[in-house]
Amino acid sequence: MKIVISGASGLIGTQLVAKLSESGHEVIRLVRRSPKAGEIQWNPKSGTLDPAALEGADAVIHLSGAGIGDKRWTSAYRKEILNSRTITTALLAKTIASLSRKPSVFLSGSAIGIYGARNDEQLTEVSTYGTGFLAEVCEQWEAAAKPAVDAGVRTVYLRTGIVLSPKGGALKKLLPLFKLGVGGKFGSGKQWQSWISMDDEIGAIEFLLTANVSGAVNLTAPNPVTNAEFTKVLASVLKRPAIVPVPTFAPKIVLGGELADALLFTGQRVIPAALNASGYSFKHTTLESALRSLLSK
Repeated sequence: MKIVISGASGLIGTQLVAKLSESGHEVIRLVRRSPKAGEIQWNPKSGTLDPAALEGADAVIHLSGAGIGDKRWTSAYRKEILNSRTITTALLAKTIASLSRKPSVFLSGSAIGIYGARNDEQLTEVSTYGTGFLAEVCEQWEAAAKPAVDAGVRTVYLRTGIVLSPKGGALKKLLPLFKLGVGGKFGSGKQWQSWISMDDEIGAIEFLLTANVSGAVNLTAPNPVTNAEFTKVLASVLKRPAIVPVPTFAPKIVLGGELADALLFTGQRVIPAALNASGYSFKHTTLESALRSLLSK
């Protein structure tokens, strides 16, 4: 397949490009700088993307977006988080819809933050949207892909959970503390964490390129865990204690209350119902197996 990818230089995008190329696909990267071989230039802020450059693509995968936890949620950064998702998605969706030969599938990024903080409630793709900033961002993010849907292109919303990788994301930030033996649960530890190994994140995206699936798809492992269980398993795999709980006030001072709550002290118990029903076979169904595999590489 000829596959166009945005966000190709990110944590997930880098791994995905490597895997798709290894599988024999032709991968074309969307970039904002001057393009090199195998790249297409675009400028979402000015709405610039040459439709001719996308003609002949079999699939488009959209992974662009400003990092949720990279900065404090000032009003300016909230706007950047939202616009970096909705403006880019809308530009891609409208461009796809305008093509004479449309791609067979549009895999567009989203996140499980769309469900909001839901305590112990089990959540699937048919669950209602939640409330709060991240839920509102995700709802608008998915809505921006409507032109592609209306044009008859199979569109999948990749509702990604906590992607486990020692190279980035939450796990990379936790590892130094846990290796020193000063890691522990956040707050009560009762908040749910819906994780997915990097292997399954990439595997599921590749699977969805050809699977007969459309609409929302939760990219999470079948067995979410509480934060207390997550920290216990991580400490066990690293053969370190996990006896130093993190009080709620400290991260809230550093990150701001709403960001700290969204990332650390609340969560979602998400089940990958669509992937399970579609026949996707997870490489890692338990947190221990995922962490042992990732941390042994």
